[in-house]
Amino acid sequence: MSTTLISTIFPLLCYFAYNIVVPQVEKLRPSLSVIMNMQRRRWVSNATRRDNPFDAILSGNIMGSVSFLASTAVLLILAIFAVFGQVPALMTSLNSFSIERTYTVMDVQLHLVVMLALFVLAFFAFTLSLRQFNHFCIMLGAIDHSEQTSEDEIEAITRMNALGAKNFNAGIRAYYFSVANVAWFVSEWLPILACIATILILAHREFFSSAHRTAASAAVLAARRQREKR
Repeated sequence: MSTTLISTIFPLLCYFAYNIVVPQVEKLRPSLSVIMNMQRRRWVSNATRRDNPFDAILSGNIMGSVSFLASTAVLLILAIFAVFGQVPALMTSLNSFSIERTYTVMDVQLHLVVMLALFVLAFFAFTLSLRQFNHFCIMLGAIDHSEQTSEDEIEAITRMNALGAKNFNAGIRAYYFSVANVAWFVSEWLPILACIATILILAHREFFSSAHRTAASAAVLAARRQREKR
């Protein structure tokens, strides 16, 4: 397998590997996403005791963000299709821009296919997330406030919200690795370095960031208050 091919598909492989490995790591150390799932459960639990539009407003804000990124993914997909029709002009620009590299039509087309795959994955992740958040809104609206909601129902609604967040994160990661994929146009080895840097940044944000520590502290305080109430 040539170096060009490896560097071309490396971001795509890293994207899949990250989505597979991180859930396994989360079994040993809770990530920011896992901690926020605890807050999602608190949200649903408190929503069962509220009968006002506050929760609908929060849900609408979340869905608006997801919808914006899904629409952006569509525009990026269309842009890549447009580039396929301008490969000769693109190659002329790249040959004057790159560092000691000679591009072939096959190399450029294959790289565009990989970029297209990443944005298609992002689009499907965002649209699935949007659909799941829509289901969450329906389930939240179906709560009967005249009687106490069971723990099983709260857990089911929370899982739907968490699924939406999981796919939203998957779409964001596809964006991140597509940025690393762009580095291929400068150097064959640069996307590999960019992917490693991207993985380190994502891992830091999920497991070692200040946001992780703050969310963990909030979860601990909430759990402590819950025990005191009992």
